[in-house]
Amino acid sequence: MISPSDKEYKQTKKIMLGKEILNPDFRPLADFIDKTFGVRTINIVYDTIDRGTRPRIGIYFEYSHEEQSFNENNGHINFDSKKQKLIADKFRQTIIDQGLIKKKGIFNFLSKSEDPKYQTDNIWVYYSAFEPIARDEANESVPQEKVMQLKTELNCKDLWEISRCFSGTTFFLYTDEQVKQYENSETRKIWADKYFDLLEPYNEFGYFKRDKFNVYLDSKENFDNNYESNWYYYYK
Repeated sequence: MISPSDKEYKQTKKIMLGKEILNPDFRPLADFIDKTFGVRTINIVYDTIDRGTRPRIGIYFEYSHEEQSFNENNGHINFDSKKQKLIADKFRQTIIDQGLIKKKGIFNFLSKSEDPKYQTDNIWVYYSAFEPIARDEANESVPQEKVMQLKTELNCKDLWEISRCFSGTTFFLYTDEQVKQYENSETRKIWADKYFDLLEPYNEFGYFKRDKFNVYLDSKENFDNNYESNWYYYYK
């Protein structure tokens, strides 16, 4: 899941809210992962890729640091292949133990049977975290008209635009020099307070904390000169 519109995110959110539970078929695997790696698995999703020829399981945690603990130790973003294999092997074993697929043997190949509920050969294991996407959803849920109204209420001649992308909010001044003037000012703190007031009703899981919340500052000058006045280039 990479955005609030993904079905995996929506399902995981329902689990977080207590409206759904983890698929019982995957509870043994979740317990194994949590006990082995000291994390908390929120959801596990099974599907297939490559036109249905390769199975895949997504392991969904709450926090980014849990997801990142399954990356290689050298700091790269690549998944740790040993952990992937361990989880893939355990997934297959838990599915067999529950009778959801049969262990391969000579008689399995000689007799016809229905397609198994899960494929487990050459399974791809990946990970994701709920919190970052929930933060994106909260910030993107603030109605644009309220953001525009806030800009009007602030009535600052140096403020050009208030722009949001994912979980971040940037207050654009006109010039780079103005950015320097406002960087550590009381005005910036007031802007952060005011914007947090807009955000709070959508801060469903409390991931935004007022004492740690701030807004970014940038300039129209930078936007025009270095990003061709193009929002796509700016947020790319």
